[in-house]
Amino acid sequence: MAKIRVGVNGYGTIGKRVADAVVRQPDLELVGVAKTRPDYVARRAADRGYPLFVAGEGNPEKFRAAGLPVAGRLADLLGRVDVIVDASPEDVGRENQALYRQAGVRAIYQGGEEPDVAEASFSALANYDAGRGKRSLRVVSCNTTGLTRAAAVLLRHWGVEHWEATLVRRAADPAETKRGPIDGIVPTLDLPSHHGPDARTVLPELSIATAAVVVPTTLMHVHVNHVRLARAPAGAAELVAAFRASPRFHVFGPTEGVDGTPQAMEYARDRAGHGAATADLMENVLWERGIRLEGRDAYFFQAIHQESIVVPENIDALRAMFELADGPTSIATTDRTLGIGSAGTTPRPAVAASRPPVP
Repeated sequence: MAKIRVGVNGYGTIGKRVADAVVRQPDLELVGVAKTRPDYVARRAADRGYPLFVAGEGNPEKFRAAGLPVAGRLADLLGRVDVIVDASPEDVGRENQALYRQAGVRAIYQGGEEPDVAEASFSALANYDAGRGKRSLRVVSCNTTGLTRAAAVLLRHWGVEHWEATLVRRAADPAETKRGPIDGIVPTLDLPSHHGPDARTVLPELSIATAAVVVPTTLMHVHVNHVRLARAPAGAAELVAAFRASPRFHVFGPTEGVDGTPQAMEYARDRAGHGAATADLMENVLWERGIRLEGRDAYFFQAIHQESIVVPENIDALRAMFELADGPTSIATTDRTLGIGSAGTTPRPAVAASRPPVP
């Protein structure tokens, strides 16, 4: 079977990671990436041998003057692919929508776009089947991906009556030096925050309310969760076991010395090259000591690496869109090729929840 030809438009924090993930897949082919500026990230693409196309108002001559080979413009890339992964800045994906439709290619958008940019919102563990056969999908944001993954586990085992979550959000990605806050904690005053409604674009039946604050860190987000379950687990150990048994979760034990996000990211850096594809942490990160149960009330912390958690979701969205595999098979393939759950962690069975398509 011929590989699905994939292009990536927007080669920044998410786009470069998606491109790297595509080339590791047995059923996908990276045709090229598109950028507007000949910066150091564009040179990264050229160094990896990725054909480089110029998007938007970018000037091909500036790329050539910087010593970067140009394979063409975005329109040329669209003429050579079956699907485009749009990883351009927030709201630009919607602007690109007409280009993709005119070229007759399928498109995957990111969570910075509004839900109506695509036929369905997508999170692999929660609603893989909703993406099957679609011409456009929206992979939900990093925080929503983390919430819907955890919801998929809890719904499958015990059901969810109601969920309250406070999101402690990083202020910027490491390279975003112009963003803040520098010294402060900034509450998101719109209550509830948009994350709960976004989660319901994947799981319409989920009762969840969220609030968010922004803090001066670049490492990860942290969620503080209180979930009233529909049925009570036998104990907190059953909750821990369920998370550990699910793909795309990593639970740090009480003797591992991981107090917070700095050690979690150090763990990711240490396992790079030992089965993991990158120094990223694409799993939901939980702490065994931070998982508690009081009757039907479950409490847990989880950390989300905002730069990478949606990368495997984009790969699974591609397979769902072209119906290359069922959910468990796609998730297992993606995790194996990206080394998710590697470096001495306990192998996890690929258990995916098949849920009805989002209406």
